Amino acid sequence: MAAVAEELTAMAAADHRATHRANSDDPAEQLAWRRLTARHADRLGEIMDAHGWPTADRFGADAARAAWLIAQHADRQLDVQRRALRLMEQAVSTGAADPRDLAFLRDRTLVNEGREQIHGTQIAGVRDGAPVPWPCEDPEHLDERRAEVGIPPFAEYVARFAPA
Repeated sequence: MAAVAEELTAMAAADHRATHRANSDDPAEQLAWRRLTARHADRLGEIMDAHGWPTADRFGADAARAAWLIAQHADRQLDVQRRALRLMEQAVSTGAADPRDLAFLRDRTLVNEGREQIHGTQIAGVRDGAPVPWPCEDPEHLDERRAEVGIPPFAEYVARFAPA
């Protein structure tokens, strides 16, 4: 378990170092990002095959968070993302994973499926200096749903994305 935990945290560190490539103007940088996240998603799939969802109680908090980040960025491997979502839902139901992280992964997966997100965690872009979320279901009750899983109100969340 320790070797897997170390591997997951190393993959998350590599992800953080390369995140700037995701939206680069340079196609080669974008391709490098896609290749990295695909490699990581493939490996997460293997880890899930062998161990199920990597929970903090079994792998440590850093490795559990790393697994979530890898799943979150598995946008081009929806099968891995969906599987991670199912396993994480089970882990949350037993108290072994964070409902907040699950909300982010659920929204990301829904957006990748072309469906409305639930918690408004995924931003589509910026228009007139203001962050614009991907479409959300029942937007009138968005902040209530966010509060249920420990996510700040939407206005507070998007303020982080506004230009300084």
